[in-house]
Amino acid sequence: MGQVIVITGLAQGMGRDVACRLAAAGHSIAGFDLDAAELASLEKELDALGAEHYLTPLNITDREGILRFRDEVLYKFKRVDTVLSNVGIGFFGPFEEIDLEKALKCLEINVIGAASIFQAFVPAMREQKSGKLIAMSSLVGVVPFPFESVYTASKFAIEGMVEAIKYEVEPFGLKVALIEPAQVSTDFAAKIHKLPPAGSPYRDRAQRFINRDNELIKSATTPAQAADKIVRVVLADTPKLHNQVDFMSTFFLFLNWILPKGLRDMILLNHMDIKV
Repeated sequence: MGQVIVITGLAQGMGRDVACRLAAAGHSIAGFDLDAAELASLEKELDALGAEHYLTPLNITDREGILRFRDEVLYKFKRVDTVLSNVGIGFFGPFEEIDLEKALKCLEINVIGAASIFQAFVPAMREQKSGKLIAMSSLVGVVPFPFESVYTASKFAIEGMVEAIKYEVEPFGLKVALIEPAQVSTDFAAKIHKLPPAGSPYRDRAQRFINRDNELIKSATTPAQAADKIVRVVLADTPKLHNQVDFMSTFFLFLNWILPKGLRDMILLNHMDIKV
């Protein structure tokens, strides 16, 4: 019997690829996204696969809406086996110059958004004594990157939250997992890259960072390749806590574990071409 899998932010990108792969394998998909047009397109694709599904337009910051979504999903499917928190936005800029109100929005979406979808479904999973909570984190949730201080903060928060949740829910038969990609060849980074204004003391290094990031994206893991690995995590009976989907994140995390901090920092600054 297939799983019932909830995926947030599934209308495009990796979320969509994951949803379609899971549907093709016979699993039921429930999820939401802001993009109603792309959701309608995905619905047709899932219909063509013969998959049972429930999709609805919804903002991850609408906590009352998430509770209604939870109730509708449980009414339709009677249970939920896995929740994949996939919604997230990026944030780029020198810390000294960032807009803290916009930073707050990033933290609200990335951290509280994941918390709200997990919290909504934990009671039902606890009662059925099974379920998985999987959060899309990032390499920068373990290795902080310059010019991404707020995004880094949001992913460090996700890592800490999920690791803390693990101790609370495992006695009830629930499993948790983190997925930590570095770069995937999407337009995610391009949407957030914004060069500091002329005269900024950070402009030159930020430009070099952006140029290097754009260069790395050309040879990065594709969304389809990443989706294949994410699907394996979703379907695992007991997924690992930390999961990578690309060589770069695996490599940097390995270095993070074995090297002295000073050497790690030097490698990072050289890798992103921002050494002073």
